[in-house]
Amino acid sequence: MRLTKLYMPTLREVPTDAEVESHKLLLRAAMIRRSTTGIYSYLPLGYRVVRKIEQIVREEMDRAGSQEILMSAIQPAEIWEESGRWDKFGPEMFKLVDRNGRDFCLGPTAEEYFTTLVKDEVSSYKQLPLNIYQIQTKYRDEKRPRFGINRAREFLMKDAYSFDKDEEGLQKSYDMYYKAYQNVFDRLSLDYKIVEGDNGAMGGHMSHEFIALSETGEGIIFYSENSDKAYTEEKAPVHYDFVDTSEPLEKEEVETIGAKTIADLSELLNVEEKRCAKAIDLTIEGKPVIVFIPGDRELNMAKLISYLGVPEHEIEFMSDEDIIKIDSHPGYTGPIGLNEEVRVILDKSITKINNLVVGANKKDYHIKNVCYERDFTGEVVEDLLMAVEGDKIPGTDEVYKTRRGIEVGNIFQLGTKYSEALDATFLDENGKSQYFVMGSYGIGVTRSVSAVVEQYHDDHGIVWPMAIAPYQIIITVMNPKKEEQLELGEKLHAALVNMGYEVLLDDRNVGAGVKFNDRDLIGIPLRITVGKKAQDSIVEFSRRDNRENIEMTSKEAIDRVVSEMIEESGIEEALEDLLKSF
Repeated sequence: MRLTKLYMPTLREVPTDAEVESHKLLLRAAMIRRSTTGIYSYLPLGYRVVRKIEQIVREEMDRAGSQEILMSAIQPAEIWEESGRWDKFGPEMFKLVDRNGRDFCLGPTAEEYFTTLVKDEVSSYKQLPLNIYQIQTKYRDEKRPRFGINRAREFLMKDAYSFDKDEEGLQKSYDMYYKAYQNVFDRLSLDYKIVEGDNGAMGGHMSHEFIALSETGEGIIFYSENSDKAYTEEKAPVHYDFVDTSEPLEKEEVETIGAKTIADLSELLNVEEKRCAKAIDLTIEGKPVIVFIPGDRELNMAKLISYLGVPEHEIEFMSDEDIIKIDSHPGYTGPIGLNEEVRVILDKSITKINNLVVGANKKDYHIKNVCYERDFTGEVVEDLLMAVEGDKIPGTDEVYKTRRGIEVGNIFQLGTKYSEALDATFLDENGKSQYFVMGSYGIGVTRSVSAVVEQYHDDHGIVWPMAIAPYQIIITVMNPKKEEQLELGEKLHAALVNMGYEVLLDDRNVGAGVKFNDRDLIGIPLRITVGKKAQDSIVEFSRRDNRENIEMTSKEAIDRVVSEMIEESGIEEALEDLLKSF
């Protein structure tokens, strides 16, 4: 491909709306363009990267025994109503109505769709296990689209589903996808960790997430340095390591004018922040709920959602007016003397601390020396806290370490959640009707693009791994008006293309600085520069990752490219391993 023919409108300036490096570089390198908030178009170079990631995913899915299908992005409301998720999924779902008044959605995920498909086609245990997948566009009306294609409203995703006759079969399918995902992300050259995840709206009883490590990642993972224990921020269990040996004192109401925050209260009363009960005033499905946790910690909303079994969009923070209605006052909520309609939920840690300071439910007053059971009660939940770095990992003597990351894949053991809801059954060996035991497995194809760029870039631009680079080689002709330079460049281009390689030829009549800047920016792995020594068939070879120029003959350059490509492909190692097996 000649650059004079390629649609590649690179940008010199960083777009003002770009927040993270991947977003900036993908825009500048003419890989993507913003259509509107959270929606992007993929230009030729960017789309080639997407297709290569698709192909890697497809190869590993096929190798694992999963079969590719393609379903519509438009899904009928009825199947979502059957599963109970039409209203529960929330405002992230794009909903539409056809000319006949029938409700549809643009698919945010496909559990219902796949279950309905198999329900009508698979009737016997002899047809199981069944593993099917698709690579399809998904739509979610994100409240805050950000970080470019990392959190967009339209994105490309591979979603797969397994259908088994029992839990043992599900575990085998789950393990199969687990390994396939490792293969995918290894081939993408990603530095990633596999962590236990929160099932959230997906349901089920086990999940793992594949997190590409990145300092600009939205999520935080908690992990052990000496084992494979790792969790998402939402899932990380907390062992609140505090033993209270203090004797219960007589409770006392105290004036605390202006002390609305835990820090203010701790300083005013000279007590540890952990002894100041933090109240989180919520309205859940329209009803008042107050959650109490130690003042030095934060509420883990995902754990609360899991405990309550309600969708996230049904949870709101109380307004000041709402707080007054429950016989309290904003900033001074406590568990003593609340309206009887209020549901009080306590993290277990709060029950272990004597002589707490709690809100007095009236302005400018708190109550100190409050103790659980003697002075207040509530629903006790084992763990509602956010983990922090340095917390002890439950069951070990180790402490958590943390890293930020981007979720690029997830796998869920769904069990019979969707097959029961949609009455999807098969006949077992005894002719008895059973529900399919299901798993769900997703890879963010377009999100993986941004994850790779976050890990592979420098001050000059993107540094694509060979497996997903839009082109493998770029030949830069310094002065295409010089016949000997253009001729040698074209000969090299033709030779390498005929060998099956993907090659760009920069034959543009622009300055050397523009060519070199663009070459670095778009990140093609192997580079050949044709310049003043073209008449002697001398060129320069370099790699994008080290940018070191080596002078050599054009024949040596071709040999070097072939050598680099063979090394990148791992063919020699594969052949050695194959021969050892005989």
